[in-house]
Amino acid sequence: MSGLLILDDDDDVALAARLALRRLAPVAVRQQPQELAAALDEITPDVLLLDMNFTPGASDGAAGLALLREVVARRDAPAVIVMTAYAEVELAVQALKAGAVDFITKPWANDRLVACVQAALARRAPRAGSAVAGELLGESAAMQSLRAQIAQVGASEASVLILGENGVGKELVARALHRASPRAAGPLLAVDMGSLPEALVESELFGHRRGSFTDARESRPGRFVAAAGGTLFLDEIGNLPLAGQGKLLAALERREVTPLGSDKPVAVDVRVLAATNVAEAELFDARRFRPDLLYRLNTVVLRVPPLRERGAGDIALLLRHYLAQFAKDRQVELTAEALARLTAYHWPGNVRELRQACERATLLARGPVFTFADFGLPEVDAPVEPGLDLARREREAVQAALAQADGNISQAAKLLGVSRAALYRKLDKHGL
Repeated sequence: MSGLLILDDDDDVALAARLALRRLAPVAVRQQPQELAAALDEITPDVLLLDMNFTPGASDGAAGLALLREVVARRDAPAVIVMTAYAEVELAVQALKAGAVDFITKPWANDRLVACVQAALARRAPRAGSAVAGELLGESAAMQSLRAQIAQVGASEASVLILGENGVGKELVARALHRASPRAAGPLLAVDMGSLPEALVESELFGHRRGSFTDARESRPGRFVAAAGGTLFLDEIGNLPLAGQGKLLAALERREVTPLGSDKPVAVDVRVLAATNVAEAELFDARRFRPDLLYRLNTVVLRVPPLRERGAGDIALLLRHYLAQFAKDRQVELTAEALARLTAYHWPGNVRELRQACERATLLARGPVFTFADFGLPEVDAPVEPGLDLARREREAVQAALAQADGNISQAAKLLGVSRAALYRKLDKHGL
């Protein structure tokens, strides 16, 4: 099972959350901290909603922070959203530093809760212990160039606009920039602008005071304040309505925000990174995106390449990584045909699609040797030039096998189902 897990000792709160979220995914509820470890093993949730206090009268969040650190240290850790009835900025910041992906204060508006969980499900943050959580995998020239740019730009305070298709790893780029910056010890807070209801944009970014609008029962810090001293990542910024773009621009220019219901601005100290899957040319259409905001955000532009442009070597490397991750202690391998077809596949969903396909294969394959069918991908791929198809596929299959075998000729020959001598002939034929 996967889905959502709620840990909260208040029956009413747990029931309200379960009812609000049940249309998103299966929801399980636990009420005592000592039940959490067993529930994580049994359910393997994608997202955990974690209460921060379990002792009557407690408000420091110490119990929740201790549990949070235990959860994110797990190899199969879910994305964690912390919940607290006390809208304290410092507690939210501590939770974000400890590995939470977001926070929500109680009582909440249901659309805010749903948007928060939808964003966590959509991103499905890399599991703790995964190499991808710490680096952008790939040895293609495009990925080496991207990592070099990140190292160069990361140490600055410059705003960065990250461009790329859905699923290429834009959030991983943002995390790498944060780790390379002087702000690395501060929080990195990601906001999915694409899943945020328009009516909540201003409250989410700038905060609100109690009573400033219907359901504003408690004051709440906005994302700019919660990310103070760190980095604020505005994902899918191209989906922000024009009205919201103007307010965001004012906050960036003045380096201060005014919470809803307040007339006192609050100074903020954050580095802003933004990302979008919108085509670069469309961003320069003033009817869709304000030029003054674009120039504020794109001091540096990083372009993340789609997986189909990274080559068979990177695809094979990612296949090996994710299959090992999902198979855990099982030994699995690919047939030569599967490897050739997977490296030739055009991966319209990019790395995210590859990751999901690997997870599907480890769940559905009947044996330790996986076939192409185990990955659940379409049988018909993008058209190729007929005369070049066989030669190209053979070359890519050889490259993929060498990458999967870490350059070991004997192992690569075994993966391809040929002799060492035959493999040497193919290497010579293709100039490898």
